[in-house]
Amino acid sequence: MSDEAVAYQEALDYLYSFVDYSLTHNFRYTPDKFDLGRMFDFLGLLDDPQKKYPVIHIAGTKGKGSTAALVANSLASAGYRVGLYTSPHLQNYTERIQIDGQEISQAGLVELVSFVKPFVAEVAQLTTFEITTALGFLYFARQKVDVAVVEVGLGGRLDATNVVDPLVSVITSLSMDHVSILGDTLPKIAFEKAGIIKPGVPVV
Repeated sequence: MSDEAVAYQEALDYLYSFVDYSLTHNFRYTPDKFDLGRMFDFLGLLDDPQKKYPVIHIAGTKGKGSTAALVANSLASAGYRVGLYTSPHLQNYTERIQIDGQEISQAGLVELVSFVKPFVAEVAQLTTFEITTALGFLYFARQKVDVAVVEVGLGGRLDATNVVDPLVSVITSLSMDHVSILGDTLPKIAFEKAGIIKPGVPVV
């Protein structure tokens, strides 16, 4: 295994050493576990990279990933430099963070992980998804994207991505989804997804 491959695996091992609620069953979707204050504090230490570019924020049960890809590709075709943040990945972790269809390189991810480690140590109880989300925001700021398309990880209201002040919020179709976490009725699920709606921001 090459030195680069070893460094990449070590970066992934570091990210996975934190709590990953996407792999955890029977937990409650509560502010003590999904604390946006924690995420705001972390991003503040990184100079709030999520504020450096416009964001299109996408939530929903079905179609949010394909909608995010469609929006990102449309904007890129129009000549914009477009960041795309999605989850989960299919094969490589780097799929989660892309610019104009190109995944962040393994070396690029390693460098970002190394950079944020001291800041991670200053914020208690960060999760794998929260750190990864910050890595995406930071990468887009460093690469000076014109716009970022950001897909919600889980729900919306308490999701780590819900620290952005979006240009537009998008909610795709809703159905029974993570009922043990988001609620056992469509109104309860809709309430969580609608948490990405911001005052004065258009919603599609």
